[in-house]
Amino acid sequence: MQLPDYDFMSDTTEETTTRFVTFITPSLTRFDLAVTATSRFYGKKLVTDLQSGKTAIIGADDLEEEGYLEYTFKITEEEALELAQFLYFVIGTVNFTE
Repeated sequence: MQLPDYDFMSDTTEETTTRFVTFITPSLTRFDLAVTATSRFYGKKLVTDLQSGKTAIIGADDLEEEGYLEYTFKITEEEALELAQFLYFVIGTVNFTE
């Protein structure tokens, strides 16, 4: 198949590491996540909720942003607090590179 009309802005292949984790929070909410580490996104992680298919690029700064997890993953405030507790351990500190 030829793609003569496509104007690619970027097309790279990269080795990544993905952690698949399933857990149940104290309020009995189940999360099935895929957390992908890559050299892209300035040290942030690519977090996918495997139940909903929603994906976000998340760093520690995003976890501090009010309403971010609720909006991104369409979850309640309580669920977001519990998810954030887990993600703080996984995401770590963002390191910006030049």
